[in-house]
Amino acid sequence: MFLEAGQASQVVAAQLTANAARAARIGERLRARPPRAVVTCARGSSDHAATFAKYLIETRTGVLTSSAALSVSSVYAAQQDLGDVLYLAISQSGKSPDLLAAVQAAKAAGAFVIALVNVTDSPLAALADEVLPLHAGPELSVAATKSYIAALSAIAQLVAAWTGDEDLTAALSTLPALLAEAWTLDWTPAVERLKLARNLYVLGRGVGFGVAQEAALKFKETCGLHAEAFSAAEVLHGPMALVKEGFPVLVFAQNDESRESVDAMAEGVAERGGDVLLAGAGETGSGVLPALKAHPVIEPILMIQSFYRMANALAVARGYDPDSPPHLNKVTETV
Repeated sequence: MFLEAGQASQVVAAQLTANAARAARIGERLRARPPRAVVTCARGSSDHAATFAKYLIETRTGVLTSSAALSVSSVYAAQQDLGDVLYLAISQSGKSPDLLAAVQAAKAAGAFVIALVNVTDSPLAALADEVLPLHAGPELSVAATKSYIAALSAIAQLVAAWTGDEDLTAALSTLPALLAEAWTLDWTPAVERLKLARNLYVLGRGVGFGVAQEAALKFKETCGLHAEAFSAAEVLHGPMALVKEGFPVLVFAQNDESRESVDAMAEGVAERGGDVLLAGAGETGSGVLPALKAHPVIEPILMIQSFYRMANALAVARGYDPDSPPHLNKVTETV
């Protein structure tokens, strides 16, 4: 996990170059024939990348974006009307049976399918109308790291090409170097404060919510630590009742329109006695984890890179092998 996560900067550099012409062609197609909606199709870490895609697509294009319930096709065999819909399938392996069934059903229902997949000779790649390879290379650790970051960068490149967003395209060119720098940031205080923890919340909002979901999953699978991700707004609707003295809360705060509300929520958690760890560029003080200032779309990508190094160290500190979580396999054969 440590070695693979540390490769993310090289992976993204190679990916952005290799996929530039392909992303431009797909972007031209989407402008010429705008989809009436976008449906994302993914499991696990890839589904957290899909959350990132939802917020980015809806805020940058105004196109309604929703996550597919894979059992609708794989279990219930229900037919859907997906004509003029962009179907975005995200997977590391491209082999999960329920994902493949969903993509097959989507194509039969009229969807235009784009696969963001690491294994380019996979069944998913063969099914898709267009493929954006993740270019992450072999990933042996069960816990996805570099392939998750590669999915985020591929989504950002796709949306930048679709919308003709020159600022985001320019920001993406800086992402590899910033990922290398983010990997060196010291999140050791989080290891020290979470070593004996039993439960925690991970909060984010907007494009940062997907990395909050990813962090919560990594706490579970690599550290044996029960963690739940919530929107920094949704946590007020019930979950805040569990926040008592010393309850740990990790907050991801990127510098966009959501920042003020996320900071306010972090302050509210601290006032209730919560032990707040805040990752956000521009913050100082106790409990602040260092983060790099960048384009707001790529700040969450940089924060999850710093998080992965910390999560690996936390797993070891808690006596777990981060490469081989119990009861898990690299390719999940869900039907």
